Amino acid sequence: MKPPAFENKIRNPAELGAWLGMLPRRWCSPTACSTSCTAVTSPTWRRARALGAALLVAVNATHRCGALGKSGERPLNPLADRLAVVAGARGGAAVTWFDEDTPEALIDACRPEVLVKGGDWPVERIVGGAGVLARGGARAVDSVRARALDTDLLRRIRGG
Repeated sequence: MKPPAFENKIRNPAELGAWLGMLPRRWCSPTACSTSCTAVTSPTWRRARALGAALLVAVNATHRCGALGKSGERPLNPLADRLAVVAGARGGAAVTWFDEDTPEALIDACRPEVLVKGGDWPVERIVGGAGVLARGGARAVDSVRARALDTDLLRRIRGG
């Protein structure tokens, strides 16, 4: 049985820079990038996609979400499932993950022209933003109300 097409969007972070380098620039310029722990589609990703011709989403490894102060229940799904959810969402060119303390090395390797984070991030604290700006790109904070999507989902499931 042939694997679903969306699985082709999931890229190993060690190979992502080379993969992006092989794509014709007209297909992916400007490239937008956003990072997240979430397991559900984020409104920030829709904003990031609107700012670029292609979108790369980098998902935090499971243990990194805990280091960011997420509750013990989060993330809701293991990394492989979160990657599949993001890859299956429309609009993204690629999805990858990072296991380091920050996604800075991954962002530097991918060289996006636009870096987008949710409204809970002050623009000066967006990791990787300085490198994007140095290359002539932009960093943006999504104006959508900052919210914990997975936390909201858990509350609704529990009837709270």
